[in-house]
Amino acid sequence: MDTVAAVDLGASSGRVMLGHVGHNELSIRPVARFPNNPVRIADGLHWNILELYRNVIGGLSAATREEPGLVSIAVDSWAVDYALMRDGRMLGTPYHYRDDRTAAVIDAVHTRVDPAELYTSNGLQFLPFNSLYQLAADQAASTLELADSFLLIPDLINFWLTGRRFAEASNASTTGLLAVRDIPGGPLAQPGPHWDDALIERLGLPRSIFPPLLTAGSTVGALSPAVAAEIGAGPRLQVTAVGSHDTASAVVAVPMASDAAAYISSGTWSLVGVELDAPVLSDAGRLANFTNEGGVDGRVRYLHNVMGLWLLSESVRVWGRTGEQIDLPLLIKQASEVTTPVAVFDADDVRFLPPGDMPQRIAEYCHEHDLPVPASRAEFVRSIIESLAAAYARAIRTAGELSGRTVDAVHIVGGGSQNTLLCQLTADRTGLPVLAGPVEATAIGNVLVQARTAGLVHGDLESLRALVAQAFPPVRYEPSLARVRR
Repeated sequence: MDTVAAVDLGASSGRVMLGHVGHNELSIRPVARFPNNPVRIADGLHWNILELYRNVIGGLSAATREEPGLVSIAVDSWAVDYALMRDGRMLGTPYHYRDDRTAAVIDAVHTRVDPAELYTSNGLQFLPFNSLYQLAADQAASTLELADSFLLIPDLINFWLTGRRFAEASNASTTGLLAVRDIPGGPLAQPGPHWDDALIERLGLPRSIFPPLLTAGSTVGALSPAVAAEIGAGPRLQVTAVGSHDTASAVVAVPMASDAAAYISSGTWSLVGVELDAPVLSDAGRLANFTNEGGVDGRVRYLHNVMGLWLLSESVRVWGRTGEQIDLPLLIKQASEVTTPVAVFDADDVRFLPPGDMPQRIAEYCHEHDLPVPASRAEFVRSIIESLAAAYARAIRTAGELSGRTVDAVHIVGGGSQNTLLCQLTADRTGLPVLAGPVEATAIGNVLVQARTAGLVHGDLESLRALVAQAFPPVRYEPSLARVRR
């Protein structure tokens, strides 16, 4: 077997994983894990990108020590955020998508392009932190006029690794500035993805800052000599473009056996949807806040963003402010034993988006909506998990209705697949079997696309998924008929 390294950067932590791939063989193991903590300074909330990159280099150094014959590296991360560049240098540290700077420009953007027309152009659900709103905020602050390019987070890491400047298409599709018609299978599909020049012009953004596009499976090139020396890389080592939006890579590793399955990539965010061959641009989809994002091999990820395990992690952070060690697995076990009814709140309410006192916000929501306020931490956790399961069920039903798909099973991958209570409640609320795992789906999808590019494995996505199902058999949860909620 040959080995590749996946750099997988999540919104709360990062990891470097080694993937071993061969004929009917697939395994992964971590060589580095590190936190990804934002930093608040006078002008807002930012990513500590230099610390993140330092940890990436440390992880890649560990990877090359363990596997001197490493053949490829690839990077994926969260979407929408970016660095503005000039002459190869950052103009400032990237803003965090939970910063509120876009609030002042959303109306101005919608004055230039009506939301309904915007949806037919880019196919994206409205989220206040989408890149186009962030770029509009930079334009209003006169920052864009200083930049000669902008690089999304995984593209920034790739630039530092290789010196090559580009935008990988799956992540570029989340900016709101990639024409949905250019997603392969779209109604006016062109050869390869394209920036929407007309929309960029209407929004008054400088076209010159948009880098060339690459698709997943392309070879980026060799490491720069300085980076190769720093990590001890061998001469065969190449950097590969994968589905650099972490959900695009995660969906590659969803072991779906048919197109009748829905997926939930459950982490800080939960991305709930189905995989399609063409975008759905109906007004009903826009009003339901469903999004069309590019996937690997020209697939379309038709999904809805649910607030996700952020609700739990932020609650734990608040409870631990006094220095108390919070045992989340124990809290989840206690939550599973709660027998009294708990509040089921709207997990997508915008009040839950920024950092802050999440338990207090949940309590305020319950007061406002005449719901029982959780009386203990276990009840808060049960309320959060019940609310997430209810949001998953709504999104899955809506995805099926809007896409015309009949959904007969739900796959949960990512960190949420380890949460047995969440998996069982999702089965109960959907009335469908839930297949949980793999946990490290994003890294696995990253590894598989690299391996296919390097010729270590062959086949379409279905072939890759069959390999995942063989190597990481999912855990099955059946709905409890006594508890199914339609």
